[in-house]
Parts: sequence; structure tokens; C-alpha cells
Amino acid sequence: MQRHCPEFSVIDLLGFMRSSALTSTGALCLVAAAPTFLAANVVVGLGWHDPAFSWATNNISDLGNVTCGVWDTTRPRYVCSPWHDAMNLAFVPTSLLLVSGLLLTRRAWGTGGTSRAARWMLLAGSAGFGLAGVAPADTHENLHLLAALLIFACGNLGLIMAGFARTGMLLSRLRPLTLVFGALGTAGSALFIAQQGLGLGVGGMERVAGLSMPVWICVVGAFLYHTTRAGDPTPRRPAAEGDHPGFS
Repeated sequence: MQRHCPEFSVIDLLGFMRSSALTSTGALCLVAAAPTFLAANVVVGLGWHDPAFSWATNNISDLGNVTCGVWDTTRPRYVCSPWHDAMNLAFVPTSLLLVSGLLLTRRAWGTGGTSRAARWMLLAGSAGFGLAGVAPADTHENLHLLAALLIFACGNLGLIMAGFARTGMLLSRLRPLTLVFGALGTAGSALFIAQQGLGLGVGGMERVAGLSMPVWICVVGAFLYHTTRAGDPTPRRPAAEGDHPGFS
């Protein structure tokens, strides 16, 4: 039986090219977010003196505290971050890169309730980084706690949900890696709240909790960029009813 190839108009082709360009741009945003944030952690931490900043003892938030003094009644430590403005500023572009990337690449994540819910949770977690930057822990403690809740709870819940995206979707290709990061982020959050460092220190455990999402998103961005650039340039029609959904 002869099989006819579907015909596509110039408008279809232009629409596909525009969608591909948006996805590529969004993927680059996702790739850039985690390195931007990690670089800020390293640089601002180098400004600490007497005592030096410790990734095992100090929280990420300590880098953004605007005053010097003993901080945190549950785990008292002296905090003095000379370059706190730079750290708080870094939270904002990190959030903007994450949110922009997730929005621009939304078509590539496929359809389905699980994928949509995962994106919403990840968006909430990404917004938490921005809120943490505009509300330092020592000046706006309640808002900063809300920011941490968004990152730890919503962000890591989004990771777990992404790990259960149905087969055939983009996220399902990364299922094993996604579930590993989701488990790390969730376990790290629970252990950090319980003030258990397990050899990493409580500060180190906070990084497991808070960085699992952006690091995973960085990997997703690289994967998306590669598949978009190397993908078939022929636009595809939506799957017929009953077909297993794909993604463009």
C-alpha cells in the first residue's frame, strides 16, 4: 500500500522553526542557571575572613546575610559576608534563567498531567531562588523561609513528578537520572531539616537539598539543546486520537 507523506505549508514550517528557536534559547537558559549560581557561591565565599566560609558548616543563605554577628539559634555560628550584595543579586538572575528556560521550552516537555504538574512545581521552586535574593535571611526571615520551602518542597516534588512522566515524553528519556536527583533532593531536604549532615555537614546537606533541582535542570537543558539542534527539521502533525503522544 502506498503511503502518502503529509504536506506542510510555509506557515507550518515557519511555526516549527520558531518553536525550535524558542526551545533552543530556553535550553541555553536552563544550562546557564546552575553554573551562574554555583560561581556566585564560590566567589562570594572567597570574600569571607576569620572565619573562612565553610560549605560543610555554613548555609547558602549565610552568603547573603547583610549584617555580621552570631546567627541561628538552633545551630549558632558567626556570619559575616562582605560581598552579600553580590550573592543576593546572583539569586535573581538564577531564578530568571530557570523560569525563562522552563517557559520557553514548555512545548518540548510534551503533554499530560504529570508533565504539566512537574513544570508548575519546578517553576515554583525556581521562583524561590529569586525570593531568597530579595529577602535575605537576617532581614526578612519569614519570606526567606518561604523561599526555602519553595525550593526544597516544590522544586524536589517537581523532580519526583518529572521522573514519572509517561513513556514517550521527553522527560521519560531521562527517567533514571531524574529519579536519582529527585531522591537526592528529597532526602537532602529531610536530613537538612533534621540537622543531620551524614559526613557532609549540615551546610553540605543543604546544598544537596537545594542544588539537586538546578543541576538536574542544567542537564535537561543540555539534552534539550542537543536534541533540538540535531532533530528532524520536518514539522510533524499532532498525533491522531489514540496514538501515543509525542513531542515537538
